[in-house]
Amino acid sequence: MVEKGYTTPSPIQQQCIPAVLAGHDVMAAAQTGTGKTAGFTLPMLERLRHGPHARNNVVRALVLTPTRELAAQVCESVAVYGRYLDLRSDVVFGGVKINPQMQRLRRGADVLVATPGRLMDLAQQNAVKLDRVEILVLDEADRMLDMGFIRDIQKILALLPAKRQNLLFSATFEASIRRLATGLLHNPVQLQATPENRTATTVEHVLHPCDMARKPELLCHLIQSNDWQQVLVFSRTKHGANRLADRLSQEGINAAAIHGNKSQGARTRALAGFKSGEVRVLVATDIAARGIDIHQLPHVVNLDLPNQAEDYVHRIGRTGRAGHSGHAVSLVAAEEHELLRAIERMIGNPLPQQPVPGYEPTILSAPPLDLSGGRGRGGSRGGGGRPGAGARGGRSSGSSRDLSGPRATAAAGPGRSRRR
Repeated sequence: MVEKGYTTPSPIQQQCIPAVLAGHDVMAAAQTGTGKTAGFTLPMLERLRHGPHARNNVVRALVLTPTRELAAQVCESVAVYGRYLDLRSDVVFGGVKINPQMQRLRRGADVLVATPGRLMDLAQQNAVKLDRVEILVLDEADRMLDMGFIRDIQKILALLPAKRQNLLFSATFEASIRRLATGLLHNPVQLQATPENRTATTVEHVLHPCDMARKPELLCHLIQSNDWQQVLVFSRTKHGANRLADRLSQEGINAAAIHGNKSQGARTRALAGFKSGEVRVLVATDIAARGIDIHQLPHVVNLDLPNQAEDYVHRIGRTGRAGHSGHAVSLVAAEEHELLRAIERMIGNPLPQQPVPGYEPTILSAPPLDLSGGRGRGGSRGGGGRPGAGARGGRSSGSSRDLSGPRATAAAGPGRSRRR
C-alpha cells in the first residue's frame, strides 16, 4: 500500500476493512473515488491467503461489475494489492474471444472479476465452477440493475453455495438495491461513505451557459486557452462522442471516443492512451465511462447534461478522487434547463454560473430554479452555490439562473472565427 502512495485509509476503507475481515456481509453506499475497491479487495485477499488455492476451474472469490472497463480496472487493483501473495486472479468479459478465457480458467482463480453476461456464457460451457465461491462482491450494483443484468445476477446466485460472504457496493440505497439486498445479504453491516447523491467536496464546479450549437467550439476554446492536458468529456450519445472527437482532432487536440459501439480493442487502446497522456481528451458515454480510474484526473466536462440527475454524480466522480482536487465543468444550453433543475434539486445546490466572454447564449431559457428557501435571484444566494468548492476563477457578478446572457455580436470573443 505504501508503494501505491497510500498513507491513511479513506472513510469507506476504515469502515469496510474490519467488517470484511470479521466475516460480515456488507452493504455499502460508496460512490466512485471513495477508495471502495481497496476497501473490499485488501480484506478479501487477507482472508483468501489463509485457505487452499483454487484448482481446476474453481473460483474462490467472485467480483461482478457492470462494464468491461470496470472489470479490467478492478482486476488490475487486485493484482497490485496482491502482488506479494501466492494467489491467482483473472478477469473475464465480453467483446473478446472466449476460448483464451476458458483455457486460463482451467487453472482456477482465487479471485475472478467478471461481467455477468460473459460469466454466464462460461458457466453454461462448464468452464468455471461457482459452487465453491467463498466471497461474492457486487460492485456498482445500482448500475448493473440499470443495465438490465438482474436476470443474469439471479442465475449466477443460483450457482453459488448458500454459505458465503456477500459484499454489495452501490452509489445509492434506492428501493431496487434494497430489494436485491434483502434476498442476498444476511444481517449485513450497512456503511455509507458519503451522503447519497452528494458530490465530493474536493471538486470545483462551474457551469458555462452557451448555445447548443456552439458547445464544441467553446470546449475547444476552454481546452486550448487553459492548456488542459487531460480531460474526460461526457457526451449523451455515441454519435455525438464520435463527432466531438473528430472535431477536437481537427483542431489539433488529440482525442478519442469510447462507447458501446467501439470494439473492445479500440476501447482498451483509447483508455490506455488517455492514461498515458498520449490522448489528451477522452470523449465517453455514461456506460463506457464506468471503471475509468485515472489518478488525479484534473478535468471532467459535461458536454451534454445527463438525462438522469444521478448520473451527474457518477460523471464528476471521475475527478476529485481520494481527496485530490478536481474541476467539473458543465456546458449548458437553454434547452437543458429542466435537466439542470433536476440536478440542482438532487444535490441541493445551484451550480455556480460563469459565462465565457464571446460565448454567451443567445437563446433565453425558462425561469430560474430558486433553491434559496424563498430568497430572490439577487446576491443573497450567490455565495452558496457549491456542491464542492466555488467556481474556479470566481463567479460572475450576475447570479441569475436563467442561462441567459447578452445577445452575441459579431465582435464577440475568442474562437468566433472558427464557428462551423
